[in-house]
Amino acid sequence: MFRRRDAAEGEEPDYRFTLANERTFLAWIRTSLALVAGAVAVLHLVPLDWRAELKLVVGLALTALAVIITIYAPVRWVRVQRAMRLGQPLPMSALPVITTIGIAIVCVAVLLGNYWR
Repeated sequence: MFRRRDAAEGEEPDYRFTLANERTFLAWIRTSLALVAGAVAVLHLVPLDWRAELKLVVGLALTALAVIITIYAPVRWVRVQRAMRLGQPLPMSALPVITTIGIAIVCVAVLLGNYWR
């Protein structure tokens, strides 16, 4: 993923941009942790009057989304860091779209859980 020669390639970017890239990475990791906490809450902690299948679907959807974010966040960090070093335009990221669609699906499932018993 990130090789030592990549760090020596190009010019050192302004440290503020490097730190901003790192903060963005950490924000994605916090989002992933929050999704895992939500999955644990749905599956084990909160006494919901839902069908067991729906609780499982919501919990697994939250967990799957957390896994996707956890895998993609460092890849995105490396791609952005490399683009900054080479003076290239920053690459587009699918992560916001994936997260939005995933959360929308979970919201629909939660609404169904509250009205479909």
